[in-house]
Amino acid sequence: MTTELTPEILLNAYAAGVFPMAESRDNPEIFWVDPQHRGIFPLDGFHISRSLARSLRKGSYQIHVNRDFAACVSACADREETWINDEIFSLYNALNEHGFAHSLEVWDQDALVGGVYGVTLGGAFFGESMFSRQRDASKIALAYLVDRLRRCGYVLFDTQFLTPHLASLGAIEIPRATYRAQLADALRVDANFYSDSSVPSGASIVQRNTQTS
Repeated sequence: MTTELTPEILLNAYAAGVFPMAESRDNPEIFWVDPQHRGIFPLDGFHISRSLARSLRKGSYQIHVNRDFAACVSACADREETWINDEIFSLYNALNEHGFAHSLEVWDQDALVGGVYGVTLGGAFFGESMFSRQRDASKIALAYLVDRLRRCGYVLFDTQFLTPHLASLGAIEIPRATYRAQLADALRVDANFYSDSSVPSGASIVQRNTQTS
């Protein structure tokens, strides 16, 4: 790809239903991905297992939004194989600075132990990656993220692909055409990631999920 990517091009790509990836951390080439089948999280279908419910109720962590977005993205890339190269890292940090990318982070005192980040447009949240340095930390991040998206008026949580891990938490796979229709509807929604700045307790998330499942 020879065209220089900008945050504006990236946002237009998401609005069109595609997203960027690199072959590896050290490969400078970026390509666009448009899966035939798309993973999504139905916002009323997040599954909280008994073990996750215990972790949420225990509450021995702190939840922050964008406390250290760059560190969250770096942690997501800190693995043997990653699609996050230097250009992708810079682009998402630029989107964060402009209010179009957010991280939901799990902290243990002064240590970042888990998190998830993604891009927002209209009523859609495009999940990019997540990480965990403590048991259940990424699941806790997802539980709080789903709860926040519900409360802030989002209608689409795109996970890009469906993995066994995401499926165990309630994610499903839909055809490209169905996804495009849901995306078009979501882009017409005026959601705000900060419209409800309160952070619910883990117990309240478990209760809310029980009531809506």
